[in-house]
Amino acid sequence: MLRYQAFVMRLYGPLLGALWAWGGCATAPPARLPEPSASAAARPRKAPNVIFIMADDLGYGHLGSYGQTRIETPHLDRMAAEGMRFTQYYAGSKVCAPSRSVLMTGLHTGHTSVRDNSGAVPLLDEDITLAERLRPLGYKTALFGKWGLGDVGSAGVPWQQGFDEFFGYLHQVHAHYYYPAFLWHKAEKVAFPENADDRKGRYAHDAIMDEALAWLERNHERPFFLYLPVTIPHTELQAPEDALAAYAGRFPEPTPFVGTHHLAPQPRPRTALAAMISRLDRDVGRLLALLRRLGLAEDTVVFFTSDNGASDDMSDATFFAANGPLRGHKRELYEGGIRVPLIVWGPSRIPKGRVSAHVFAAWDVLPTLVDLAGGEVPVGIDGVSVLPTLTGGTQAEMPFLYWEAGGERKLAQAVRHGSWKGLRVEPGAPLRLFDLRVDLAEAHDVSAQHPEVVETLESFLRQARRPPRPYPPTLPLYDYERKATGFVN
Repeated sequence: MLRYQAFVMRLYGPLLGALWAWGGCATAPPARLPEPSASAAARPRKAPNVIFIMADDLGYGHLGSYGQTRIETPHLDRMAAEGMRFTQYYAGSKVCAPSRSVLMTGLHTGHTSVRDNSGAVPLLDEDITLAERLRPLGYKTALFGKWGLGDVGSAGVPWQQGFDEFFGYLHQVHAHYYYPAFLWHKAEKVAFPENADDRKGRYAHDAIMDEALAWLERNHERPFFLYLPVTIPHTELQAPEDALAAYAGRFPEPTPFVGTHHLAPQPRPRTALAAMISRLDRDVGRLLALLRRLGLAEDTVVFFTSDNGASDDMSDATFFAANGPLRGHKRELYEGGIRVPLIVWGPSRIPKGRVSAHVFAAWDVLPTLVDLAGGEVPVGIDGVSVLPTLTGGTQAEMPFLYWEAGGERKLAQAVRHGSWKGLRVEPGAPLRLFDLRVDLAEAHDVSAQHPEVVETLESFLRQARRPPRPYPPTLPLYDYERKATGFVN
């Protein structure tokens, strides 16, 4: 362990010292990046198109390529067989909004702007997103799906954060509904009258995917970054009848969901969850087929992951082994809440059929994609480029990965260093220690046997964070909820 630590510190010491001295980021907010120049947009394509698909509450064990036996995911399994599958990739957080903030900023939850999960906390103008990093490199940028980092009227809306196009949900409470009255196209409401009076006429996921594929057909002549943060399989559990029919009668349904003031009833929650995930799998297949038809497969890299681990609400995560062998679920900093699938596919750039155990996390996505696009990896962020790993090489892992949640009064923290995982469930609580090499289920706290490791992890925790910024006043919810206000996920 000491040899490993010395090696890593020799490799990263000077850079980390500089970053840690400033709390992990620049001392002043960086200036906004410039708009892409005409010359940048017109230059010959040297970097690949990038599509980043992020499911919502999809667990480590929900896909066939990760051990699932009850839910059919043939297109994603083929994607894994034709690309790289990662076994130790981590989401940015245990819940939605902070995880998305980490992905967009390249800063982990000890430094990123949005650490609250109410759905109304926006990114600020000085936050520089992944889309803003790619636009000056000549990329057309689009987002279809769930944003969760700023509602209409705030600086956090996608079209003020580097995205040329947006269609979908802005507020995460709005994104709980699969048959909504409307979706947003930038600041304009697109009404779905066929869903009025709680009718199920237009499935929002289908509408979002149709718009995304249409945009791709119109905009494939120049490099593009297409971000697809879909809402499947987040509750509420709803799917079109044709999707449900594929699983009709296949599972016992011991506990129908009767509905709440907030979510619609679902008499067949297991059937609905399986149908939703297979619906998403179908659409990944549609997307990959379109890339092939347009002649873009060799020029595109596609990522597929999840924003956090599977929930154990109405869908019975145990029945589906939704988080595989991992302990815990969404809303927990155990592995089941933060370790998620990651599949990367790119026929001309990504090795075929490779399984990688490289340890990295969502804050590494921003520098990786900038590196992939041929740009300079930004300084003052927490992430590092893992492009060497993606292209079949090897690289050293960062000294530690860090997560936090709960705010100042209820602060929970987790840290990973090598195979060691430290977890503090509340301020002042002792640090629990797990050796993930032999205890993937985090069943045995070995802190008493390894006080020197505990001290090392404590030192990382002391330098990994700064207090969160003040949040602006909450904006109105635009009647996102059907029958009540004030609901917080």
